[in-house]
Amino acid sequence: MKTRRQALLQGASAVAALGLGHLPAFAQAIPDTLRIVVGFPPGGTTDAFARRIGEKLRGVYATNIVIENRPGAGGQIGVSALKAAAGDGATMLYTPASMLTVYPHSYSKLPYSQADVAPISIGHATDHAFVVGPAVPVEVTNLRQYVAWAKANPGKATVGNPGAGSMPHLLAGRFAQIADIQSLNVPFAGSGPGVPQLLGGQITSMSSPLGDWIQHHATGRARILATSGPNRSTFVANVATYKEQGFDELVMREWFGFFLPATASAAVRDRASHLLRAALTQPDVAEAVAPLAVQVTPTTQEQFAERMKADTEFSGRLVRALGFRADS
Repeated sequence: MKTRRQALLQGASAVAALGLGHLPAFAQAIPDTLRIVVGFPPGGTTDAFARRIGEKLRGVYATNIVIENRPGAGGQIGVSALKAAAGDGATMLYTPASMLTVYPHSYSKLPYSQADVAPISIGHATDHAFVVGPAVPVEVTNLRQYVAWAKANPGKATVGNPGAGSMPHLLAGRFAQIADIQSLNVPFAGSGPGVPQLLGGQITSMSSPLGDWIQHHATGRARILATSGPNRSTFVANVATYKEQGFDELVMREWFGFFLPATASAAVRDRASHLLRAALTQPDVAEAVAPLAVQVTPTTQEQFAERMKADTEFSGRLVRALGFRADS
């Protein structure tokens, strides 16, 4: 077991290696283990990114890094696990925005609130994709054609998503509402379980992070019909956005962020902020996560809090437009 002096020296060395200069001595000691809680199963974009950054934090933030998958309740279990954790910096959450910006509008009661978590840094941001698979004719290559197909085949359109009330669910639901098509919603416990259902033809479409589909789009096993960002994604530059195809409301680039329990002290938060941003800005990180089709987006705590506030307001408008209640 390391002495306090050994932990301090190890922490100072690791911080220097990342080019951060010197943090206060209390922030340089390295704890034994950091748990990064992910509220979704292994295999999705959230899990993959958390594992990549966890590798960067090993030996810097903590001696050991453990990714703890806590799927269920559309990501609520993961947030609840963070709320219940001690504020000593040994437990962190990596989650999409939806659990904290959408759910307060769509659930009458949640086991947590925004006040229970401390935003530390955004990790990455992603466009969401609307995708079709083999259950939809190959001639369908854009939203207008999908709408025509759905109207000509009543009762056949189904759309999967990573969880009821998630941002991909709301985007697809609002798309169907604006287009005036009937589409059966099929929520999954994360993207991972839904992808093979679309590829196997069990569902006709799916709305989820773009990174879930790059490989399958390239091989033709799935077709991305739209992306949700304010402009076209560089990863699929030939695919038009929702906005370009006439759905002006559907502009959203969702962030995925790192949080500590709200009980964490300012010193613990500052240490996490410094080390996370250093890990996220390492030159090889963007290259390593390129297959996930995400944009690495390190922020300060203040920047993250401001973005969270703005996206909570956006989500409220979307939920009200749909009249959606997750617990109705």
